[in-house]
Amino acid sequence: MRFGPVPLDRAAGHVLGHNIAGPDGQRVLRKGKALTAADVAALAALGRHSVYVAELEPGDVDENNAARRVARAVAGPGLKLPGAASGRANALAGVLGVLRVDAVRLQALNDCDGLTVATLAAHTPVQANQIVATVKVIPFALPEATVAAAEALAAAGGPVLRVDGLPARSVSVIFSGSPAIRAKLTAEFAPLLDRLAALGSRVASVEFVALEDEAGEAALAALLGRQQAAGHELVILAGETAIMDRHDLVPRAVERAGGRVEALGAPVDPGNLLMIAYLGTVPVVGAPGCARSRKINIIDWVLPRLLAGDHLSKADITALGHGGLLEEAPERPMPREAGT
Repeated sequence: MRFGPVPLDRAAGHVLGHNIAGPDGQRVLRKGKALTAADVAALAALGRHSVYVAELEPGDVDENNAARRVARAVAGPGLKLPGAASGRANALAGVLGVLRVDAVRLQALNDCDGLTVATLAAHTPVQANQIVATVKVIPFALPEATVAAAEALAAAGGPVLRVDGLPARSVSVIFSGSPAIRAKLTAEFAPLLDRLAALGSRVASVEFVALEDEAGEAALAALLGRQQAAGHELVILAGETAIMDRHDLVPRAVERAGGRVEALGAPVDPGNLLMIAYLGTVPVVGAPGCARSRKINIIDWVLPRLLAGDHLSKADITALGHGGLLEEAPERPMPREAGT
């Protein structure tokens, strides 16, 4: 593609390189328009003798077709493509689900001159029809070789982008603490229950355990076993106080029930006191106190992935530290500012 000034008598059929305004400052012609004979006459009437245009050469792919082709190449299952305009093609989620991104190949695509592909962060929960990625071609055209190279990159492996639909899971929520505050706990953790509903899952069981001593530990272990046997696909433990130690009552109860603790503590704030454990293949989440808040916290990062069927390892949790400093949640009894 060539870009530069041409005399008006050569401008027809080429792409206008910038907006043209009239004497009143109002736009007469928009950049990106293929100039017609009438457009050239309008430019002449404005006293113009030349104009900046983009001249496509043999082998060039215009911006819309280039964006459309790249979007088709990167979009996998769970995505839909409405079209392209002004060199941009968006990818929309086709279902409620979790966005998956191959970050390595995404970076390689963005190394292609004149091409950009921007996405939401990997593992972001998305709603149907939400824009999850946008392909933008910077110039008015790309060489066929560049578009073909981008298509080849996208084809080298599984989809660069996909949305895994969220199934409706059966979730058990177990509150624990002093018997006197059972109703208070249920009310305080309403945002947690609302999150589950928004992700398409069903709270099939809400239980309470008075967790104050070894008898409470035994009762929680027995209840965990019953919830696993009942076929619940996710168990969430939310207590009066968060889990403070690897040998606290909650992790001890998980192990007593035959489970294993995968991670205790997370490099995300709010959310440091998270526990991820498993009873067989059933994930068990020890929710930190920030799960009471409607502000973004670690629960918003781990719940969608667990509901999508991901097995979260300790490495998955420790990887959350980059970007893990989130906005403070006002519900916290000990805000981080107290430590300054």
